[in-house]
Amino acid sequence: MPTVAAPQSPADDPGDPRHPAAAAARADGLAALDRVVTDCRACPRLVEWREETARTKRRAYQDWDYWARPIPGFGPPDAPLVLVGLAPAAHGANRTGRIFTGDPSGDLLYAALHALGLANRPESVRHGDGLELYGVRITDPVRCAPPDNKPSTAERDTCRPWITRELQLLRPTVRTVVALGGFAWQALLPVIADAGWQVPRPRPAFGHAASAVLPAHDGGPPLRLYGCYHVSPRNTNTGRLTTGMLHALLRDAARSAGLSPR
Repeated sequence: MPTVAAPQSPADDPGDPRHPAAAAARADGLAALDRVVTDCRACPRLVEWREETARTKRRAYQDWDYWARPIPGFGPPDAPLVLVGLAPAAHGANRTGRIFTGDPSGDLLYAALHALGLANRPESVRHGDGLELYGVRITDPVRCAPPDNKPSTAERDTCRPWITRELQLLRPTVRTVVALGGFAWQALLPVIADAGWQVPRPRPAFGHAASAVLPAHDGGPPLRLYGCYHVSPRNTNTGRLTTGMLHALLRDAARSAGLSPR
């Protein structure tokens, strides 16, 4: 009698919508999590878009071999400060393979981190280019580039296990999280609760320089949450977010995490 193969588990099928939850849960460290997230294909619309932009490309990047996969977090595994954005840009991180890299938002953010002594250089070109962050990790609640930079609620929720597991693995060292924009703030609140901290009722409202201290369920160190306007050209070109405002907020957040920014 022929042998019948056992059915795959959700964790073994990157295209299954249950894959992120199953695969993230079994990652025993950030390096393992960063490897497995790049294989995810759980959101068909996002997979189609990230791969379509890699095929058509932008004229300025015709000689690039686009990354065109989910983007892992970036930064040391013992970071006390975590910055959280929205999602990769189609011709930014989706091209370069590193979060907040290859677009004006990333240019501003990494220059600010360097100015504060939290990065070894002011520019980020692509993954593997030698950039290092000091005490800071950067991540997104949605790991694939969405059309019009607008992931759906279902896509955000399907992707949530990746960042939840990331914060769980960072719990021994993380003390402060900065939400870059209202989307990140709203996406983070259930993640923070699932990762082991208490979110008050009513939930804290987003605003630039808004902050909240969230106690740990197990009596461990609390987590401080800061809000920051997103570093998008829309905000910076209109003056809603200035370089000075960004530096001041990141400096305060870094100090609250126990770092010593300039």
